[in-house]
Amino acid sequence: MSQRSERRGIHVDQSELLCKKGCGYYGNAAWQGLCSKCWREEYQRARQRQIQEDWALAEKLQREEEEAYYISNHSSHNNQPPQSHSQHSLATFSKFEEKKTNEKTRKVTTVKKFFSPSSRTAPKKALVSRLRESHEGKTPSPSITRQSSIETDRVSQDFVEFLKTLQKPGREIHKQSRGFIESMGNKKDLSAEELSECVQDFYQGMSDRLLNHFKGSSEKVDRVMDQVEKYIMTRLYKSVFCPETSDDEKKDLATQNRIRALHWVTIQMLCVPVDEEIPEVSDSVVKAITDIIEMDSKRVPRDKLACITSCSKHIFNAIRVTKNEPASADDFLPTLIYIVLKANPPRLQSNIQYITRFCNPSRLMTGEDGYYFTNLCCAIAFIEKLDGQSLNLSSEDFERYMSGQASPRRQDDTAPWPQSGTRVDPALSQIHHNLKLLSSLEKRQQQVIEGAQNLQTELAEWQDSVAREVQEILERYPLEIKPRASAIDAENVENDRLPPPLQPQVFAG
Repeated sequence: MSQRSERRGIHVDQSELLCKKGCGYYGNAAWQGLCSKCWREEYQRARQRQIQEDWALAEKLQREEEEAYYISNHSSHNNQPPQSHSQHSLATFSKFEEKKTNEKTRKVTTVKKFFSPSSRTAPKKALVSRLRESHEGKTPSPSITRQSSIETDRVSQDFVEFLKTLQKPGREIHKQSRGFIESMGNKKDLSAEELSECVQDFYQGMSDRLLNHFKGSSEKVDRVMDQVEKYIMTRLYKSVFCPETSDDEKKDLATQNRIRALHWVTIQMLCVPVDEEIPEVSDSVVKAITDIIEMDSKRVPRDKLACITSCSKHIFNAIRVTKNEPASADDFLPTLIYIVLKANPPRLQSNIQYITRFCNPSRLMTGEDGYYFTNLCCAIAFIEKLDGQSLNLSSEDFERYMSGQASPRRQDDTAPWPQSGTRVDPALSQIHHNLKLLSSLEKRQQQVIEGAQNLQTELAEWQDSVAREVQEILERYPLEIKPRASAIDAENVENDRLPPPLQPQVFAG
């Protein structure tokens, strides 16, 4: 069997989507294959170990300082010649203190690095800090303030209206939510992971209190937590989405360039079971692309997840209509990869990281939202690692296509177009259809131009013929101007002697 005919579909075992700890929840590549619950536990254990190591290092430094101080004091009591020996001891002790201070500073700086963002972001943070200080006391632009407050005001009003139905617990929830938002305003210099930890801690504490209040009713707790998440993340969106302390923007650019370089990948290379020539399928594909692009316009993590879910449902519908049977998970992932490649969504990595960091963890661990989100993460990971073997291509052809030296759509330019009954790439069929349409339009345009020229010639000839006929008529029947007729008695010289004309008389009967 030739290399072309050996098609290998993109297959991911469903067990690979689950948490590596075996807890049964969906995992995430951003959490090293763990679910949010297990990742949080691992993160807290690692953080606790780091704190213990830092305390041990601090105690060690303190002991070294005490020992050095004791040795220096003990050596100063061994009197040699008073004046010179005292000066020599002080000089030696000063050098020792300087060396000890430098060593301590170096160690403390090393310890602080564990809790501070990468040094690569330091100049950027310093610049932002200086700009913030230079603009202290200045009022922001009214247009910017108004633009950002329209949605937040509406969400705040909806949140208050929702909490009114809870009465006393609603007031406490509103108070804690506002307090948390104000506290987050003083934590803008934290790393993205630390900001996520603060939000997740608040979610966990709020969820635990709600469980106690509603006596374990998870449905009511989820409904309240959805509103809390919407209120908090709408208010915090600008400060926590793609924060300056992260490299999300760099990842966005790398992913966008990668997808742009893969524009030549066809639907057959990915073994996508979708026929875009079917109108309903084509409509579902367009809707899926629209949903995945629209994800970037949402502020709340739950709304971004809803866009991913809607996109996935349109994909399943396209597969179902094409195959005339229910779609399987093995068909879904290749089609999702194809949709991502066609859409090239804006700020894809930033949106994925935003959902991962700040979404209510229960949504990512279970349910259809968690399943579709995990598949999207797998699709992005596949695109980043895509090679010739994945597409059943040789490495040489893959590199030529990636560099733009060749394209699989132009390999057989001299070959005739396939007949309508042949199974071909929908893109090629669309190109062929467009070329035929352009050719037909060109012929019609030429006919219109020729007709307009003929009409112009006919109008000129008609004008000349009309002018000739008018001239002939004028020559045949020349115009004669006769003198004006005079009155009957105009030539009578004695008209002044004539009696006046008779006037009608009216007699009263």
